[in-house]
Amino acid sequence: MTPYEAPLADMRFVLGELAGLEEVAALPGLGEATPDLVDAVLEEAGRFGAEVLAPLNRVGDSEGCVFENGVVRTPSGFRDAYARFVEGGWNGVPLSPDYGGQGLPWLVSTAVSEIWNAANLSFALCPMLTQGAVELLSAHGSPEQKALYLPKLVEGTWNGTMNLTEPQAGSDLARLSTRAVRDDGLYRITGQKIFITYGEHDFTENIIHMVLARTADAPPGIKGISLFIVPKFLVNADGSLGPRNDVRCVSIEHKLGINASPTATLSFGDDGGAVGYLVGGENQGIQCMFFMMNNARLAVGLEGVAVGERAYQQARAYARERVQGRALGDGGDAPVTIDHHPDVRRMLLSMKAQVEATRSLAYYVAAAIDMAKHHPDEEVRRQKQAFADLMTPVVKAWSSDAGIDIANTGIQIHGGMGYIEETGAAQLLRDARIAAIYEGTNGIQANDLMGRKVAREKGVTIKAFIETMRGLDGELASVPEGDVAVIRARLGLAIDALEKATDWAVETYPSDQRAVAAGAVDFLRLFGIVSGGWLMAKGALAAHAKLAAGDGDGRFLKGRLASARYFADHLLSQAPMLHVAVTEGAAAVLAVDEEQF
Repeated sequence: MTPYEAPLADMRFVLGELAGLEEVAALPGLGEATPDLVDAVLEEAGRFGAEVLAPLNRVGDSEGCVFENGVVRTPSGFRDAYARFVEGGWNGVPLSPDYGGQGLPWLVSTAVSEIWNAANLSFALCPMLTQGAVELLSAHGSPEQKALYLPKLVEGTWNGTMNLTEPQAGSDLARLSTRAVRDDGLYRITGQKIFITYGEHDFTENIIHMVLARTADAPPGIKGISLFIVPKFLVNADGSLGPRNDVRCVSIEHKLGINASPTATLSFGDDGGAVGYLVGGENQGIQCMFFMMNNARLAVGLEGVAVGERAYQQARAYARERVQGRALGDGGDAPVTIDHHPDVRRMLLSMKAQVEATRSLAYYVAAAIDMAKHHPDEEVRRQKQAFADLMTPVVKAWSSDAGIDIANTGIQIHGGMGYIEETGAAQLLRDARIAAIYEGTNGIQANDLMGRKVAREKGVTIKAFIETMRGLDGELASVPEGDVAVIRARLGLAIDALEKATDWAVETYPSDQRAVAAGAVDFLRLFGIVSGGWLMAKGALAAHAKLAAGDGDGRFLKGRLASARYFADHLLSQAPMLHVAVTEGAAAVLAVDEEQF
């Protein structure tokens, strides 16, 4: 497997030119995120990812986790790597200094998290969920719960999990059956949860489970779900650990990928009921859990970016070394490396462009979250939060789909060697595949986008963003020829297609929700391509200006222009076709009888 190297040049470019790091660092409470500090953080994260986490990636895949007598052992080296991760303070990068975190912007943390995911996706899942649990408790926990749990969670000596799924209730949480019985100020939890990432392991001294359950008199459906803290070991008032709680791991899954990440089945209450502590109020569990779920959805989108980057690096290295065939059109007989062949060059540019576009969008949305949390103007905070809510399903689904496509292309570039496990290309595809499924399948994300985020809001937030994207046209017009001019033309047509599809969805939804749902996946892809293409166009404009001024690394900037042009020609050009699929594609989908499948 090709050694991983953090793509610091592109990260810095996206942070500075596209995501607005300078503007984010000017927000109250984020002033320590100076360029020098951010550079130092990224450099050190890159070293840790390359030297500590990446070498374990293949080890974790081949060894997997071992489950014996209720105990899970992670693969060789993982426990020590996690201890070094905690010792370095990496778990608390974006978390509140009030509880021991570093308080850096989510924008910076997003770049750091990309490194963890690219270096070792299975490892990165543990701190990702812990950060989500911290966000949840920070928003909805009582003062006592925050004081008791947050310091250890922020530090990373305890980790958090998310317990939603049950055997009979996957994404349909209305069918959830885990029970919570009131017992003298606390609750006794009974039931079973499946697919719990890091539900049992040997990294931390305690595991803090966030569990959805129903009280006996709760109303039916999702309105009757409550959220509970269920620690593996009970926690005394002074923060020390008490006796083992009544929650046990009964098995771990054997999976297609992410084999070093234990996916547990947990049984609650086999011996009288696991002690649980209510978060928020009864029947408010879904509202509370959405804080953790949305955090996880953005993180899953980032996994697509990260695995795509790792697959691109590996395919690029192989294409530079693999000698096969003659170069077309040069008249020579000498064999050349395969990166000379037009189709391989096309595939490499496809990988590069998609990585850059998904990275740009993930970072841009992270900056909006920082604005929503810290901007002094309440109306700006509201608008930025609405934008982040709108974009969460896009980042999750479009980026994770792209990660799968990029990893698949990586195998193709390797040819037969890509099908051999030793190269590592196959692992990347296997690891990437889950991202389109968990934290709500990408189809569910598309329905959420079309229904809740676009149609029910009558397109207010997305139309405001469309106007923002149109505002770039004047700047692009200042470069009347060459790549930037072509990108401008492609982007304009793509934005038109998105706007027409949005108008159709808003108009159609009240009378025909099924037709809108049938086009939802295509709409999300359309939105991802256009928003990613807009950021690629901004990047192309910045790269062109720097090249004209003789500022920066010319080779890198020319590469950025090339990938932006590729994105415009090969992806933005799909927008009109996707508009047709959105607005007319329901005809066949809804006409077919179930027996005709």
